[in-house]
Amino acid sequence: MDWTPYIAGIGIGLLSWIAFLLSNKPLGCSTAYTRTSGMIERLFRGKKTTEKPYYRKFAPEIDWEWMLVAGVFLGAFGASVLLGGFSFEWVPTLFGDTFGYDTGLRLAVALAGGILMGLGSRWAGGCTSGHGISGTLQLAISSWIAVIVFFLSGIMTAFLLYGVLW
Repeated sequence: MDWTPYIAGIGIGLLSWIAFLLSNKPLGCSTAYTRTSGMIERLFRGKKTTEKPYYRKFAPEIDWEWMLVAGVFLGAFGASVLLGGFSFEWVPTLFGDTFGYDTGLRLAVALAGGILMGLGSRWAGGCTSGHGISGTLQLAISSWIAVIVFFLSGIMTAFLLYGVLW
């Protein structure tokens, strides 16, 4: 069975409605990563972490967004296994061909990309799920602008990293 984007879109839309109905909160994922970094920092620095102004606003704890991210991973794994599409791939071919098969360089590129995406989502006040799903669903102009910038940035980054143009 193939997953069509129409069925997935309907599912995401229904999930957004249910989230608003049951919790009065929009869907979003990027705060879960922030909370996770706070939980890791708290292991080393103790209470000093929770005294920071940022972590007073976004407490380093497991909340519904954190569980949503965990559910995305588990749901994707379960769907791929059930539909027979699961396969273990340590390094995707395009990524390996572009950055080589040296572990250090690939880790550095992945870490740099993750840091940039995290900073971007914090500066934009949300990630692709927060702006792209919940914000556009509420017809927020800022979210529509953010989504347009996300797409344009993604296209430009793909051109730069993978040399699509040349």
